[in-house]
Amino acid sequence: MAKAKKEKKDEPLEKILWQAADKLRKNIGAAEYKHIVLGLIFLKYISDAFEERYQQLASEEHADPEDIDEYRMVNAFYVPKEARWDFLLSKSKQPTIGKIVDAAMDAIEANHPQLKGILPKVYARPNLDHTALGGLIDKFSNLALGTSAGRSKDLLGQVYEYFLGQFALAEGQKGGKFYTPGHVVRLLVEMLQPYKGQVFDPCCGSGGMFVHSEKFVLAHQGKIDDISIFGQESDLTTWRLAKMNLAIRGIDSSNVKWNNQGSFLKDEFRDSKFDFIIANPPFNDSDWSGDLLQKDGRWQYGVPPAANANFAWMQHFIYHLKPTGTAGIVLAKGSLSSRTNNEGELRKALVEAKLVDCIVNLPTKLFLNTQIPACLWFLSRSKNNGKYRKRENEVLFIDARNLGHLVSRKNRALSDDDIKVISETYHNWREKDGKYEDVQGFCKSATIEDIKKLGYILTPGRYIGLPDDEEEFDFGDRIKNLKQELDKQMQEELNLNELIKKNFEKIVISESNKPNE
Repeated sequence: MAKAKKEKKDEPLEKILWQAADKLRKNIGAAEYKHIVLGLIFLKYISDAFEERYQQLASEEHADPEDIDEYRMVNAFYVPKEARWDFLLSKSKQPTIGKIVDAAMDAIEANHPQLKGILPKVYARPNLDHTALGGLIDKFSNLALGTSAGRSKDLLGQVYEYFLGQFALAEGQKGGKFYTPGHVVRLLVEMLQPYKGQVFDPCCGSGGMFVHSEKFVLAHQGKIDDISIFGQESDLTTWRLAKMNLAIRGIDSSNVKWNNQGSFLKDEFRDSKFDFIIANPPFNDSDWSGDLLQKDGRWQYGVPPAANANFAWMQHFIYHLKPTGTAGIVLAKGSLSSRTNNEGELRKALVEAKLVDCIVNLPTKLFLNTQIPACLWFLSRSKNNGKYRKRENEVLFIDARNLGHLVSRKNRALSDDDIKVISETYHNWREKDGKYEDVQGFCKSATIEDIKKLGYILTPGRYIGLPDDEEEFDFGDRIKNLKQELDKQMQEELNLNELIKKNFEKIVISESNKPNE
């Protein structure tokens, strides 16, 4: 009996595109190839949107489709002739296609000064095969990113986010410093609800927090002009990605700043306060120049350890919050329980100051390039400002470890339903008319006195009644123990090698056992 044919599973568009693009990568590293691919996606998107507007204007009696002001009126990109996708496609088989694409980027920057020095001009490099580049242009030609239909489906978001994630995975830990999975960002945004005000991210990476804040406002029938974004990034390459990411979505990025010193050493918004802060700072960063900032005025709740920036970031966020501001932050889970280097005292100070509003324990495997367990901290400058119910002496703990679904052997994602369950639990607890109830094994509203009794440990499992062997996980301690174990094993290996050597020396080969000469 013949075996039934295995049905081929339809793969998402973004995955098919990635597989096609990756085949053409050849000997180019992910860090460089990232800009080649994302630059082409940028060109395709603005060309699609331009062409749609062009055809509309061409059908109008007195309109000029080549008038740049006609595009500015509707917040659309005007694309010069030499940068339009049809033109690039017509030249895709030429050996000079790399120079042609670079020239296209120059032409766009000339028409859009806000992008000056931002767009990648990397296409004429000798290590980029012109045939492979032409193949990429061909592959992307059937993708309608910037059309009305494409925008309504957010095809750009799907493709761009997927590609960023895959490049982050290919680059490893370093690449992941700028990428936060979209579903984690959506959870932060849904919980904070930035309907109106100023949104700040002082380690903004590729700008995902801003993109999803805009999506949230639009999804809830708000006006995008009701929010303004402010950001800072220390990596020049990543900052350029952010500027591109925001530009193709029509988001004003004039207040997204770069300097190579970073937010701690050179705060671009030193005197500014914000309504919302949404951020994913580097986990357990030991290279943040803490030894140079021991007397900094931002450390109102204690001097953070030079070996770990977690509590430096939190105090930096608090410093920049308005009196009624709120913050949602992704941090390593060790921040909830670590007692090393004064972190226990810092955590106590934040709790006693009534700044901690909610803690969410996240599932494992959410991040593409790190296995460090993560959590969410929600901070509120005032938990008695009249906007929500008075909850000064309470902290909400949510344990979401059992939510999410595997999308691959190594990676998990939160579904829309997961995000809804977590965010609505928080809103029901926070709102004046909210219908909140503790749920055994999932959520618990604890008092500051409860937290004090447990030594200011903030791991949700302590409060919700669900035991977890990993609740006491401390990254620093774990690494220390692993190093000690490794040192012990290496010493044992040396001792064993020495013993084997001595035993060989004791062996005497008799004359009768010598080989014949």
